[in-house]
Amino acid sequence: MDTQVTDTKRSWISRHPLALAAIIVAFLVAAAGAWWWQQIMPRPWQAVFLANNTVYFGHIIKDFGSEVVLKDVYYLESSAPLQVGATEKTPGQISLVKLGAELHGPTDEMRIMRKQVLFTEELKPDSKIVKAIEEYRLGATK
Repeated sequence: MDTQVTDTKRSWISRHPLALAAIIVAFLVAAAGAWWWQQIMPRPWQAVFLANNTVYFGHIIKDFGSEVVLKDVYYLESSAPLQVGATEKTPGQISLVKLGAELHGPTDEMRIMRKQVLFTEELKPDSKIVKAIEEYRLGATK
């Protein structure tokens, strides 16, 4: 009788250690699979519009919490203002710049405070920006 009372008082974990181990292994395999899937799946190119009127292009790898994280970052640089005034006929030369070559030597990742992000847009694969990024990347690998 004492054996039955003791056995029923034992926790489920102590009575089924293999089941608990299987649950833990399944969770770890699922987490590793989700991480691996995220690494191999191509991410779309996105535009991130900021409150200071700048736009950055890249892959958003984190979009929750207090920050947005952008990798493979590019931005536009103009020799003249991008907005054409009433007296100007052309906006000047616009070029695509890869983040990382600046004087301060940033890495190719931006952590942007969420409150600075106005909105984001997913870019079409045939957009002019995506085509310019692809051309830049092809030139960089040669």
